[in-house]
Amino acid sequence: MPKPFKEWTVLPHGKLTRLEDNLLSVEGELHMPLGDFPRRMTVVRLDDGRLIIYSAIALDEDEMRALEGYGTPAFLVVPNNLHRLDAKIWHDRYPGMKVLAPVGVRERVEEIVPVDATKVTFADPDVRFIPIPGTDDREVALLVHSAGGTTLVVNDLIWNVHDRPGFGGWVFSVLGLTGAEPRIPTIVELRAIKDKDALCAQLEAWSRIPDLSRIIVSHGSIVTRDAPAHLARLATELAA
Repeated sequence: MPKPFKEWTVLPHGKLTRLEDNLLSVEGELHMPLGDFPRRMTVVRLDDGRLIIYSAIALDEDEMRALEGYGTPAFLVVPNNLHRLDAKIWHDRYPGMKVLAPVGVRERVEEIVPVDATKVTFADPDVRFIPIPGTDDREVALLVHSAGGTTLVVNDLIWNVHDRPGFGGWVFSVLGLTGAEPRIPTIVELRAIKDKDALCAQLEAWSRIPDLSRIIVSHGSIVTRDAPAHLARLATELAA
């Protein structure tokens, strides 16, 4: 992984896309030795106009102006210690932002940027900050209710990256990072999952959300079809 940036550094990325009135997403690329890899930032607007930035990506000035026109950056969620790359430069740009991180990685995140809290209530009933059970307090999700349904925002727990060509693609496949459908990568299961029963219970609970319409992942395409069924399948596969 590249070292966390100290100055505003813009890597290749697309445009902010509005998914719901209170939800934006943008996908970028991260250069890795085995090939470029997708990464995603999610932006949630609270009912008072404050913005939650989940897994931050530095954007070009046109997109940053668009984001600032959408709301006021107020919370910076560093969802695990591997997603610290842009944390310092975002906090430097918006020093009033409160930094949120899972309690299990607080010390690692604070090597880069001070953490204000590991739990939070946003004072908006439509948005929840959820430490993910079974991950040893090392991953957090967001649950966002919108007019079009409920969105689950997760980080490295679930990937949705299709297979890649060449040797790099083979390595990604061996690590379980790519495939034909959303997955919990093998490397994530080995590194981050400490209590499979607890995580299975959480996946099953999410799968029963009546209006769950999508799963936003930090790596790969947004899951927009059969989101509850994918969560139920992942719980079953994890328990096997």
